[in-house]
Formats: sequence, structure tokens, C-alpha cells
Amino acid sequence: MPFEFKKLEIPDLIQIKPKVFNDARGFFLESYKYSEFFANGIKYQFVQDNFARSSQGVLRGLHYQLNPKAQGKLIRCVRGAVFDVAVDIRKGSPWYGKWVGIELSETNHLIFWIPPGFAHGYLAITPQAEVLYKTTNEYDPKLERGIIWNDPILAIRWGVSSPTISPKDSILPSLKDAENNFVYQND
Repeated sequence: MPFEFKKLEIPDLIQIKPKVFNDARGFFLESYKYSEFFANGIKYQFVQDNFARSSQGVLRGLHYQLNPKAQGKLIRCVRGAVFDVAVDIRKGSPWYGKWVGIELSETNHLIFWIPPGFAHGYLAITPQAEVLYKTTNEYDPKLERGIIWNDPILAIRWGVSSPTISPKDSILPSLKDAENNFVYQND
């Protein structure tokens, strides 16, 4: 099997480790394989790919998109490294308001599955970081929402006190004030 799937502290979040084939020419890995992902609980169709480059200290997030176009995200870092965070915002979830963060990098090749119902953000921790991610719904600016990166209730340990953030991200509400139509369903 070319992937190892590991459920994280919030079981709907999955860390995926691809098998990397190294030789004198470089390396090869599969970054996505429908049958393997489906067999391991990621039963979504991906409809959009996104690519972002950030300088060290840039924090993007915490973002999500409301139903009916909520987005699941399959994230990997192909250059540099990021600290990637998912926050459970599903009302009624035993993990509501809890977060999980993992380092994604060009050297560890880890992939992070974040299903709909989570806010997502990441911090570039190397001079340059490039992130590629697939989404389960297309971007819809009318349904885009977010939560402020430094919400004291979430208490995310970003490792920085003054990241570079966009003007739009600097005025996001706290979790308690954010519009959210996600409800936890124990499948």
C-alpha cells in the first residue's frame, strides 16, 4: 500500500504518509489515489486544486466555507514547511472548538485531510512555503467565512505573536461570533 493513514486527536482529521521512492535521480510518490483514500474513509470527489506561496511568518486563515458548499481539503506542502491547523467548528461535536496542528513539509511529504466542518489555516515556517490542496467544492466568495487566528478561546499555539496576515483575515470574528451552519453527525 503506498499510503499510511493515521487518525489524529480529532478522529475525522487524517494524516496521510505516502510511500516515497528515492534514488539517485530524486524521488517519486503518489499524492492521491481514489481507491486508497476511499477505503480509508475519505469518500469525497475533489473538484478544485489551489496553490499558494507564502513567505516565512505569513499566516493564512482560519478559513471555511458554509454549507451547501462546504469544503473538505486535502493539503500538502511541496516547498518549505508550514504549521497547518484544523479547528472543529461542528456544533454538537465532542471536539467543538478543539484544534489539531501538524507540520507539513517538502521533506516529510505528509498530507492532511480536513473534512467539511473545520476551519483551516497555516503558518509558513520556512523562508518560502508552497502549499497545494484539493477541495471538495469550488470556491464561492458568498459562502466564505473565517475565525480570527488568535481567538483566545481556541488558544492555538502558532509559535509566533505577530504573524503577517491579510487585512481581510485581521478582522475575522472569534469562534463564538462566527457564522457557522455545521452540525456534528456521529456516523
